Amino acid sequence: MFKKFERLRIYFVISHPQLEMIRFPKLLVLAAVSFATAVVHAQTDPAAEPSVLAVAKAMPAVVNINTERVVQRTVQDPYDQLFNQFFGGAMRRPRVLSQKLQSLGSGFIVDPAGYIVTNEHVVQRAAELKISVTTNDGKTYNARYVAGSQEADLAFLKIDAPQPLPFINLDQLSPNLLGETVLVLGNPLGYGSSVARGILSAKNRAVTVEEVEYRNLIQTDAAINPGNSGGPVVDIAGKLVGVSSVKMAFTPQGVPTQGLGFAIPGELVRQRVLEFKDIASGKKVVTPEKKALAGKFFGLKLQDLTPDLSETLGFKVGTGVLIADVEQGSPAEQAGMKRGLVINQIGRYPVTSSKQIEELLAPIDTGSVVDFSVGVVRRIRGQAIQQVQSVTLTAR
Repeated sequence: MFKKFERLRIYFVISHPQLEMIRFPKLLVLAAVSFATAVVHAQTDPAAEPSVLAVAKAMPAVVNINTERVVQRTVQDPYDQLFNQFFGGAMRRPRVLSQKLQSLGSGFIVDPAGYIVTNEHVVQRAAELKISVTTNDGKTYNARYVAGSQEADLAFLKIDAPQPLPFINLDQLSPNLLGETVLVLGNPLGYGSSVARGILSAKNRAVTVEEVEYRNLIQTDAAINPGNSGGPVVDIAGKLVGVSSVKMAFTPQGVPTQGLGFAIPGELVRQRVLEFKDIASGKKVVTPEKKALAGKFFGLKLQDLTPDLSETLGFKVGTGVLIADVEQGSPAEQAGMKRGLVINQIGRYPVTSSKQIEELLAPIDTGSVVDFSVGVVRRIRGQAIQQVQSVTLTAR
């Protein structure tokens, strides 16, 4: 998915779901064969440029990541709604429709045992998530999610291969000198084994995406395109500079930009990988996340409306927060709130993110009464009509 955030015009660099996954393995196999030949020549040609040798060293560790997840929504026939309104009961139960969403990103192997680093937003943890990894030699593996950090936008995956895999050594990082030549490796738009060249433009940049601020990022003018996300950025010695993360297409004022790509610095990647390996080996236990206030008081599990989800459900981008699940027996369920509805407003405050809802609920306690405006888009006579209803809940 190529995720566009309208407010700040920043793009997570994941490819569009309409790019058919069937084509990628074929592209990757062809790319792997031609690349393997190029590597042999590069390593044996004494006249090869340093950047060619760097690509030959690092590219075998780069992987293509395909993810698939299922989004469900509830649909009810408008005639059933009419029957329910006048006769007090629905004729048929609402149907639950499932839709598969596919996305593409990059990653790289950091351990010969098959441990892989990518962006957290590439894999987007979910119960129905399926992750497949295609290595540079064209082989495809099922991957499992080991650990991740949404704050750092890093995820740790594991594949099981019969033999040790080529990897990028995190013990030998680039010094990250301002102005040094950097190479962005990955699979933009499904074209495997692609290379873009630029310089390290700046360090310690901060970028805000969906009200989450990412700090200490590296800025580069090397081309970062959809599908590069999660792939490595290396110097001409083949050492890790950082991990491709986001690019800025427009300023907050809507001015188009060029050459503004951002990467997570290698030092942070190394620190997080050490933590992730401790989790994988059982030395460190993952601390359960603090339960959200919406779940604690009302039994609501919320999810931000991404552009893709908004399009799927028929809502405008940035017009509410999706109810991903409702706890059985909770105040929300007893009031009739269901998965697939969207919370547009709390009290007199419009809401656009789950973080904003948490901030609004911070002052409340058990027994507090909160008004929610809940909406759903219905198709009546071929037209999409949004219906909004006010629901009052008492915090448990």
